[in-house]
Amino acid sequence: MPDVGDTVRLSTAAPPIQWYPGHIAKAEKALSANLEKVDLVIEVRDARIPLATGHPRLQRWIRGKQHLLVINRRDMVSPAARLAWDGWFRQRGEVPWWCDAKVGTGVKQLQQAAIRAGEQLNARRAGRGMRPRPVRALMLGFPNVGKSALINRLVRQKVVESARRAGVTRSLRWVRLGQDLDLLDAPGVLPPRLDDQLAGLRLALCDDIGQASYDGEAVALAFLQLLPQLEPVAAAGVAAGLLERRYGVAMPPGDPDPAAWLSASAARHTSGDTARMAQRLLDDFRRSLLGPISLELPVTPHS
Repeated sequence: MPDVGDTVRLSTAAPPIQWYPGHIAKAEKALSANLEKVDLVIEVRDARIPLATGHPRLQRWIRGKQHLLVINRRDMVSPAARLAWDGWFRQRGEVPWWCDAKVGTGVKQLQQAAIRAGEQLNARRAGRGMRPRPVRALMLGFPNVGKSALINRLVRQKVVESARRAGVTRSLRWVRLGQDLDLLDAPGVLPPRLDDQLAGLRLALCDDIGQASYDGEAVALAFLQLLPQLEPVAAAGVAAGLLERRYGVAMPPGDPDPAAWLSASAARHTSGDTARMAQRLLDDFRRSLLGPISLELPVTPHS
């Protein structure tokens, strides 16, 4: 199965996608200071872009600790995409836990996995003559991948603020999940640099990075360039004629012109305002109104 969208780039006129605000830099320092206190790292990624939402420093942070990989927003990709990624991660020794924090799918199974990790920890403590204690887990991931919503589902009440925008959690906080699990909620952490602009584009499309880091119209144009490349890949979930059915404006086959499509759609829907039309397109994708679309799919040895 080929990687999708590997030739897409933003316009050279667009500013590079880059975001490393002060509160994330501060939180990363606090995170490093608290890592010694945790037994388990629960890493949350976005199902639409499970590679782009993997932090390059993760292995350094884990340093031998137990690790649970959570793929959130399972509802926003096709079953075929889930199956492909599930096999890809398992081949690499990872067991992905698929969740939809918005409605709670998969959350109970994740909690049970965390509790089992605590039981293993306490078995080792007992072997050294130490008393049992709740497992201390760190919830880690990029901004807006759904960490806070997942915590609220685990606790079964709203204990942390949650919203579909990046940067809501600004500081580290401990949350008690019953007698077996203490959870450290961390702000979304980004790498200091986003050298891979395709990964940056995917983060921007999925709203997993702050809006100040990119030009919305340029990102929408890149998305329009990406859609025809996704359409032949069944697992990507892009239906034929998607844009025409949704907006009444077809993308010319063979030689797509994203700027012309955006102008025509803006004339039809937003009184010619291409920036508003670009935002509408991005919002529709982010709300799954265009269907369950995967921006990344695993590369297979025979692709």
